[in-house]
Amino acid sequence: MSDSPNDLSGPPPLDDIDRRLIALLTSDGRISNAALAEGAGIAPSTAHVRLRSLQDRGVVTGFLTSVDQKALGLGLQAIVGVTLRPGSRQESIVRFSEEVRDLPQVLQVFFLGGADDFLVHIAVADSSAVREFVVEHLSAQPSVASTRTSIIFDYHRNGVAASFQ
Repeated sequence: MSDSPNDLSGPPPLDDIDRRLIALLTSDGRISNAALAEGAGIAPSTAHVRLRSLQDRGVVTGFLTSVDQKALGLGLQAIVGVTLRPGSRQESIVRFSEEVRDLPQVLQVFFLGGADDFLVHIAVADSSAVREFVVEHLSAQPSVASTRTSIIFDYHRNGVAASFQ
């Protein structure tokens, strides 16, 4: 494989061992290297080299901690659909995204194509806090045309995706 800037072949494809390592890491991001190697049926040194390669190639982008929001007193989660006003869209999109993603209530922000421009996933203490978040942090922004809030009753996460940027 060439390292020239004209090389369009991309990173090496994932093989079965890479896929087994990813599956094991997805189910337990804190798995020891020895257990990772055993689960994949390879030597620990091979597991280490393979994992480093997956990281270097940008396939594995990080290791995250899952936090029980209820244990933090944030027992209510919601998804807020946000539609921005027309006009100077690029500026509005960038500004909205930068301002909202840093708010402590925000778990995730999705920029979309479709009826909503953004979906904002929040965790708060109660319904009053949802209202306060929407009114003070979303509706108060001049670029926001409308919001639509849905309360999350339950969810299942199959995995964590890396940002597109």
